[in-house]
Amino acid sequence: MSRGKFTSGSLQLKVRHYAPQRPPSLASLIKFCGFILLVYFIVASYLLLRGERKTLLEDPNESTLRDLVRIIGTKVTFRARRVPAVSELLDLHMFSVIPPHFLLDVKNPCWYEELRGNVSADPYGSNLFSRLYNIQNAFERLSATFKKQLILHDGKLQRLRCLPYFYIVGQAKCGTTDLYERLRLHPDVHLTPPKEPHWWSRRRFGINRPGDPPITRFPLDHYLDLFDPVAQRIQHRLLGNSSSRSSIITGEASASTMWDNMAWSYLHDISREAEPPSLSQDFIHAVQPDARLIAILRDPVERLYSDYLYFGTSNESALDFHQKVCESLRLFEACLRDAGLRACVYSSTLYYAMSVRLQVGLYVMFILDWLSVFSRDQLLVLRLEDHAANVTHSMNRVFHFLRLGPVSKQTERLISRRPVANTRDPSDRKLGPMKPVTRELLRKFYAPFNQKLSAVLQDESFMW
Repeated sequence: MSRGKFTSGSLQLKVRHYAPQRPPSLASLIKFCGFILLVYFIVASYLLLRGERKTLLEDPNESTLRDLVRIIGTKVTFRARRVPAVSELLDLHMFSVIPPHFLLDVKNPCWYEELRGNVSADPYGSNLFSRLYNIQNAFERLSATFKKQLILHDGKLQRLRCLPYFYIVGQAKCGTTDLYERLRLHPDVHLTPPKEPHWWSRRRFGINRPGDPPITRFPLDHYLDLFDPVAQRIQHRLLGNSSSRSSIITGEASASTMWDNMAWSYLHDISREAEPPSLSQDFIHAVQPDARLIAILRDPVERLYSDYLYFGTSNESALDFHQKVCESLRLFEACLRDAGLRACVYSSTLYYAMSVRLQVGLYVMFILDWLSVFSRDQLLVLRLEDHAANVTHSMNRVFHFLRLGPVSKQTERLISRRPVANTRDPSDRKLGPMKPVTRELLRKFYAPFNQKLSAVLQDESFMW
């Protein structure tokens, strides 16, 4: 019986499968044909637009983009910025921790800080930088000797604290790593990791990377902890028998310090067209008016391509770079329609919208703003091209600027023969150079900024 049911069921299924169907109605046919036509037009439109876009972007004689760059050039106007008063800088904690004057017998900016709280507690256990960088071992060594470093003065326990003597403030993809690594070979320069704490530009606001929202602010004490190994060396020199002034110096090389001021948009509720009311250099100058600053620059066209290859994640090619440059030029010109040049250069909205960092190569804007608070003799500006051509001469300029003594011939050879740091990845070299049309557009775009930079620095080599 079960077998008969199975057969009957199979027959029933076959009957239902081969049962005659009702012919489709006219309305259904019209609907189906309309759908096919819609798909056809969408595909055809996509292919047509893609072909037009490809022609526009690849044509070396593209007048539209040249006109765009020309329009941008007409809107390049350099106006002096308003420098805020110290009372407007909104960081009372910073000014309460860092004294107005530093120790006279120490070249590096250092001071004695009264130790408060539990002396037995690990002073570095909660340091936020240890979560981002591989510096736990350094903090463990500091913790092990921390109590021995304390001194008793006027009945109070004190510790030596230090700020950097110098800052390599920028620029990104211009050789800051190579300069930093060679500089640390000087016997009087003691540099500790990380090279780029990005504290002044980002982490004091709680921002880890550009585009991240503010989360946890890195306290000033955590930043100062990074220089405690140098502070210990300086203290040993002070407590030793030597009567000479301590010549040890330290520094850091956050390439974002020069240009990245986008955190201001989280702090001030003002229109997107406005200029930043304060910049990183305002804070550095307020607590450290005698700081020494170094910037190393390169041809901004080459810098942008290197930046693209270094930070790009996918679809890297000369054509993709060209497309991103064209899109970013349009966005920059659109910003200039509604806002001033400085507002666009520092605009976080524009920065996140552009697919390549055009504005990082507008060096003169940043140089002018740093010179609005620091004197010209406090800022050394190098060219990567000169540094690469003659490392010995370049480093001697840096040593002289930092008021360092001459090095031995052996150290000089060690510095000059050190392999170049942070070079272009071999896989990126296979992509070849940028397209000639891209280079032409970028040269025209950066030309008025390079001309102004050359005039400010009184050096025609910055014309590129």
